[in-house]
Amino acid sequence: MGVLNVTPDSFSGGRRFLTRAEAVAQALEMIEAGADVVDVGGESTRPGSDGVDEATEIERVVPVIEEVTRLRPEIPVSVDTSKPGVAEAALAAGACLVNDVDGGRGQGMLKIVADHHAAIVLMHMRGEPRTMQRDTAYLDVVAEVHRFLADRAAAAMTAGIPADRVMLDPGIGFGKDAAGNLRLLTALPDLAALGHPVVVGASRKSFIGKIVGGAGPDSRLAGSLAAVAGAVRLRRVLVRAHDVAETVQFFAVLAALEGAA
Repeated sequence: MGVLNVTPDSFSGGRRFLTRAEAVAQALEMIEAGADVVDVGGESTRPGSDGVDEATEIERVVPVIEEVTRLRPEIPVSVDTSKPGVAEAALAAGACLVNDVDGGRGQGMLKIVADHHAAIVLMHMRGEPRTMQRDTAYLDVVAEVHRFLADRAAAAMTAGIPADRVMLDPGIGFGKDAAGNLRLLTALPDLAALGHPVVVGASRKSFIGKIVGGAGPDSRLAGSLAAVAGAVRLRRVLVRAHDVAETVQFFAVLAALEGAA
């Protein structure tokens, strides 16, 4: 899943993709590099970020989604949003997946996804992006996150979304400290055991910089790949990545090694 931020304040790369033409070109580059899904986001969810209004977010993402789906209709496009109105506009524009950092809790979100026969990524986040890193203490981070996601998956299916279109994301970096992120990454098989496809997004996250001594977002490729290496053993998984070509190559070789073993 290639990450395409069309925001001016993303922690990684947003300032480079402000115009529609630049964003579409980047999406096409990701597809050529091997992205199976393009995830378009119009609101930064970096720690401490402030939100934008619905109209601004729609203005940012809908033209890009329309153009990418027109040029490459065979490639699924996702919208990264927690706003039901943005999700509805994006699905009408050609998106087929909603990537919701709020776990589908927005009023009407699950019904919108069900009505469009789309899929949804349900992510765990404590609080909101502006405040989520203020409290990262859990009694058992794996148990709490997995219980939340199981409950949200049940709600999604009750709303009419088929089980195989409900994807679960532990929310690496969203209200967790470095130790919590590592525990969740090592517990991905347990998350997959809930019976839904898994989405994992560790690309360029700040916990990698803390582990290796302060590397900035654009210097975390090796750490990003190491963080998601365990995903190769999962049967149904999407890995969110800023560096698509490198991630595709990494998993191709890793999968070959697993097969040889």
